[in-house]
Amino acid sequence: MRHESNSQAELATMLNRLGAATAAPDAAAICAGVKNVLMQELSQVAVPAAFLQPVTTGYARRCLYKDPKGRFSVVVMVWAPGQGTPLHDHAGHWCVECVYGGKIRVRSFEREAEDSGRICFRECQSVVSGIGAAGALIPPHEYHSIDNPFDTPAVTIHVYEGEITWCNAFEPLAEAGWFQPERHELAYTV
Repeated sequence: MRHESNSQAELATMLNRLGAATAAPDAAAICAGVKNVLMQELSQVAVPAAFLQPVTTGYARRCLYKDPKGRFSVVVMVWAPGQGTPLHDHAGHWCVECVYGGKIRVRSFEREAEDSGRICFRECQSVVSGIGAAGALIPPHEYHSIDNPFDTPAVTIHVYEGEITWCNAFEPLAEAGWFQPERHELAYTV
């Protein structure tokens, strides 16, 4: 993780470049541009120390920046060992995530069937990502979970289309592969 000795100029440069990347014509091009910016700029940016603290109640989610034009938001997430998300979506919004510190595991899922409000998912990929690694989620391929199965905390930076205030989380049912969707309101950690 970088130190706060870097000036705010590096953060401002990254945010300006992210804004320019969101002007691309479609979600795939936007995500490619955002991913490129994060991979090039994030190593130069010092995220304030207050954003890097884990919490015991679950992973920490802190808003670093909301674009005044509503194009994107930047969220810092801190994952203590053993913390993670359930299988979830991003409510139809694109997202690019980049590892700022430590390592995380991202598991991707494909929707296979739906029956009586239940949804069947198949895990299609599991990736361990370290510092500087970035990935994108573009609907309808947005179903995933993130966790930290390692011994040290991890920090990820997420750039979302607009600001995500809710998502669908999918709670596992007794029958293997089947899940019940539940709307989850998202909040920021203080």
